Amino acid sequence: MTLGSDVSRLSTTAAAQGLSIVVPLYNEAAGLALLHERLSALATALRQRYGLACEVVYVDDGSADATLSIAQGLIAAALDVQVVSLSRNFGKEAALMAGLDHARRGAVMFMDGDGQHPPDLVEKLVGHWIDDGYDVVYTAKAHRDNESALRRLAVHGFYALINWGARQKIPEDAGDFRLLSPRAAAALRQLPERNRFFKGLASWIGFRQIRVDYEPAARAHGITTFSPGRLIGLSIEGLTSFSVAPLRFASLFGVLLATVAFLFGLSILWETWVVGKSVPGYPSLVVGLMTIGGVQLIMIGIVGEYIGKILSELKARPIYFVAEHSEKRADIAANAGEGERTAAE
Repeated sequence: MTLGSDVSRLSTTAAAQGLSIVVPLYNEAAGLALLHERLSALATALRQRYGLACEVVYVDDGSADATLSIAQGLIAAALDVQVVSLSRNFGKEAALMAGLDHARRGAVMFMDGDGQHPPDLVEKLVGHWIDDGYDVVYTAKAHRDNESALRRLAVHGFYALINWGARQKIPEDAGDFRLLSPRAAAALRQLPERNRFFKGLASWIGFRQIRVDYEPAARAHGITTFSPGRLIGLSIEGLTSFSVAPLRFASLFGVLLATVAFLFGLSILWETWVVGKSVPGYPSLVVGLMTIGGVQLIMIGIVGEYIGKILSELKARPIYFVAEHSEKRADIAANAGEGERTAAE
């Protein structure tokens, strides 16, 4: 049976499939209890409106604080609770994959644990899935007015480069906060690569997709661990994992450099044979050698990034290891019955 037939057989009936909310955690102890309370209220609202059974999958990505112990102590009142603790910090992409692998419900929602992804918006995303029939409902920043001009330019350049020549474009400013229908989630699980770029893969699988703009809330607690250097590293990781644009850019840059060198050679011949002017050789030779040498090192570095990705895929190491896994089931029927008896009394 092919992947296409497997995916097409999956039902998108909300009540039958339910919703798994995947939340990667890294040193989020300060605000985890409040986040869980908001998710519980959200699960109650979704059950009342759509008859949707919910669960939350907390993925502790090697936190150094009390995140894991707090997550394991959370109560499964309105929704099931899974806590997946990875053996070390494998990175956000691995944490997202771990959550996707452990999600038991049909549809999957991804959101951060720092409070910047508002749970109140989830109901709107679910509505696009259930009422409008979209398979991928992704969010994007409505604007970047609060960011520096340099950062906005860098972000625009990143998306322009990664989408250069790509058949399936990655929407600019799209984040990891998104909902996948059951068949979209199943398709994403089928992708075998280990160097994953979640934003790109979620766009690549296709299906009906819709964008929802929103303004991220201020970080509820702590400070971000994404320094400019780490953001540049993640950008390089995403480019080399999902796009061949850097290789094409290197080829075009090589052609441009060769053209400039050829024209420079013609100018030297013109000055020597026609004008009769002798061109000093040492400065031009040194500058030329330094330019060519620097360009060659850059090109070797770009090719080396892709060779490293190939080596990683050939090794076929697991994306992550799970150190602990716990699960709590919510007794929704008992809670509903208790509420009815209290009302009757």
